[in-house]
Amino acid sequence: MKISSIESILAGAEKNHQALWQYILQSEFHDSGTPIEEIVKRVEQTYTVMRNAVRAGLKENGRSLSGLTGGDAYKYYSRIETGRTLLSDFNAKAIAYAIATNEYNASMGVIVAAPTAGASGIMPGVLIAAQEEFGYMDSDIVHSLIVASGIGAVIATRATVSGAAGGCQAECGSAAAMAAGALTYLLGGNNRQVMNAAALALKNSLGLACDPVAGLVEVPCIKRNGVYASMAITACDMALSGIASFIPPDEVIDAMFQIGSMMPSCLRETAEGGLAITPTGLAAMEKVFGIKNDK
Repeated sequence: MKISSIESILAGAEKNHQALWQYILQSEFHDSGTPIEEIVKRVEQTYTVMRNAVRAGLKENGRSLSGLTGGDAYKYYSRIETGRTLLSDFNAKAIAYAIATNEYNASMGVIVAAPTAGASGIMPGVLIAAQEEFGYMDSDIVHSLIVASGIGAVIATRATVSGAAGGCQAECGSAAAMAAGALTYLLGGNNRQVMNAAALALKNSLGLACDPVAGLVEVPCIKRNGVYASMAITACDMALSGIASFIPPDEVIDAMFQIGSMMPSCLRETAEGGLAITPTGLAAMEKVFGIKNDK
């Protein structure tokens, strides 16, 4: 029952007459030998950590240790509370919560790597906002997280979730795919729609560079999480309307890996290209570390 592709998940769930989360959970049990009850308990604990990170990250005076970031989640959430956002409350809250999680990470708070620390805000942003908006039970969110884990497992197996190996498309792109699929499951999408949502999110992340200023998971990572939380919602909405990815999900994943392999190392988490070597980016590195880079 080893999960090796999106198609294997879809075929396995159909053959066994199981919901996606049930098939993925059963597959994990067969692969790891961990009792199903223990796996579910771990996912429940994961969601608790996610919610705690969002709450802590929304504080007004939160700043990162570097001093480069902090307080943006509070600013954006305050805009929501005044009713001035252009987006729906659900979409806007997903953005605020995603930023809050990453700001909390930058201040050395405990977060869930989902699938990485640099992309840790996208899934909690989307799913916590969805629970608040639509009144889902915690058990519903747990099931959606299991669906997301299956998508993430395929990406990690067929490609990578590492920015150092595949650029930020492998981090924020993968997280957006997982969040889009999880949200589509929550909203009652069929199995194909769940996977199409994941593919739509990932394919619109292809080529995204990983170029952290000063080598820290702060700029542009934090605000990028907010943007990609919104993109995950968009991908979900498109899939639920019946829009499918022309390129099948597994082929999208394979393309992401190919693109990541072709990226120069300066765009893969080395802080040697992109935004990291702009004049402002280099000045930030000198300020934080006292290191002058003449690039």
